[in-house]
Amino acid sequence: MKISVIITGATGMVGEGVLHECLLHEDVERVIVINRKPCGVTHPRLKEIIHSNFFDLSSVADQLKGYNACFFCLGVSSVGMKEDQYTRLTHDLTLHFAETVVNEGMTFCYVSGAGTDSTEHGKSMWARIKGKTENDLAKLPFKRSYMFRPGLMKATKGAKNTPKLYNALGWLYPVLHALFPNSSCTLREVGIAMIKCATKGYEKQVIDVPDMVKLSRS
Repeated sequence: MKISVIITGATGMVGEGVLHECLLHEDVERVIVINRKPCGVTHPRLKEIIHSNFFDLSSVADQLKGYNACFFCLGVSSVGMKEDQYTRLTHDLTLHFAETVVNEGMTFCYVSGAGTDSTEHGKSMWARIKGKTENDLAKLPFKRSYMFRPGLMKATKGAKNTPKLYNALGWLYPVLHALFPNSSCTLREVGIAMIKCATKGYEKQVIDVPDMVKLSRS
């Protein structure tokens, strides 16, 4: 199965890595990225939309039609945020985007995070809100939806949007991966796992690190 993919967050570490894998993969026919600023990538199969307000997609909605996969990699840190603000920028924004692009032939992959709270009642604010976001996405009429929960990720070599801390501590990844193999993976594995979910499907809806590794090698 060939896929046409919408990617958000391509100016961030995860989205950039996922975009890189999509442009390399033979099963991805075309990609459209929607960002607030240019991602700096050019490719014959890539189209870019620059759009500042993700709460009002009316002017670009027609350009997002005709795609059968969406890899939602956009996200913000909860550090320093109040719950209502984080809810708006995480849950509300994600659901609005998903409701705009949803169609019965689309697979939607959402990057959540290890430790997400599916019960929505735990003590961790960010984990509760991520859990509610996952739960509400699962209710939308997509062909399939998957909730990706990566932990420690090894950045793609040569990436432009890797946080300085990741670059500084990159040498530690082999050690941490050896100690915690079920909590760490590469961004290549994340990206390929998303492509495999969209092209072949997977038996689980919540995709943890071991699932990403398994999918990337299948």
